Amino acid sequence: MRILFAGSPAIAVPSLKAILELESEGSGITLAGILTNPDSRRGRHGHLEPTDVSAAASALGAIKQLKPERLDAAAREEVAALSPDLLVSFAYGRIFGPRFLSLFPRGVINIHPSLLPKYRGATPIPAVILAREKETGICIQRIAAELDSGDILIEERFPLTGRETTSSFSDTVSFKAATLLKELFLDFDVKSTGATPQQGEASYCSELKKEAGLIDWNKSAVQIDAQIRAFTPWPLSYTFRGEDRLFVLEAEPLDEHAAIQQPPGTVVGIDKQGVMIQTGDGILIAKRLQWQAKKALDWKAFCNGERGFVGTKLAASA
Repeated sequence: MRILFAGSPAIAVPSLKAILELESEGSGITLAGILTNPDSRRGRHGHLEPTDVSAAASALGAIKQLKPERLDAAAREEVAALSPDLLVSFAYGRIFGPRFLSLFPRGVINIHPSLLPKYRGATPIPAVILAREKETGICIQRIAAELDSGDILIEERFPLTGRETTSSFSDTVSFKAATLLKELFLDFDVKSTGATPQQGEASYCSELKKEAGLIDWNKSAVQIDAQIRAFTPWPLSYTFRGEDRLFVLEAEPLDEHAAIQQPPGTVVGIDKQGVMIQTGDGILIAKRLQWQAKKALDWKAFCNGERGFVGTKLAASA
């Protein structure tokens, strides 16, 4: 079976490698090529750089790469020339139209890091963390006309510790997804015919915007902690002291239901764990902080440069 793999960010790289491993093991799987987003300008100097999947594919050897700006007729012609049987997609970042989907006689499957139908859409990992879920998982589903609504071929469930960030949990998911993909292909025909419709009420998550990181100190310490973890590494969570933007990079609730002694957003003290900030319900301990355009610091180094920080009122706007 010839597979075209569609993916762009780092979370998809282990799944690409899993397909190559299956090919080397004589499983009957062949990687026909990869479909990924075009190179984009990144970093301070704006140099053109490939996606993480493209860079990995280049490092792994002579793998045909397609990087169309649009999935138009020209792109479909390029794909058809590879004679793929199946498309495997993981965080590719574009919508597949019906004419594109028709190029794959064995269909199209998608790896989605949530327990569908919960958290359909583009940002399931931050959404799971924001919701403070106790359990989540990975589904491999058939692509359907409605977003993330396809039948489930295989899934894995696992617990959450409550301390995950989007960054750390994406690493975990990337390797779990690769293992699950290999398991699927060990018995693909059987699992394909036994795919099950999604059960339960659907929920949705959308693309994150930079302004979503603004901290509302009237929320509880637990809610703000979840936001900080969900928005690491992007868009990050921030607040203001006057005109100055302050990023809170790492934090933890100290006392979830401490009596409110100061207005929410007030820096009420420093203890052996970090900077104590009053919230609408409880105290949040800030452990790593960063003024905009300056380097990130642990709380001790930060406080050494901010001797009068206790008593500061942090706000949701400049």
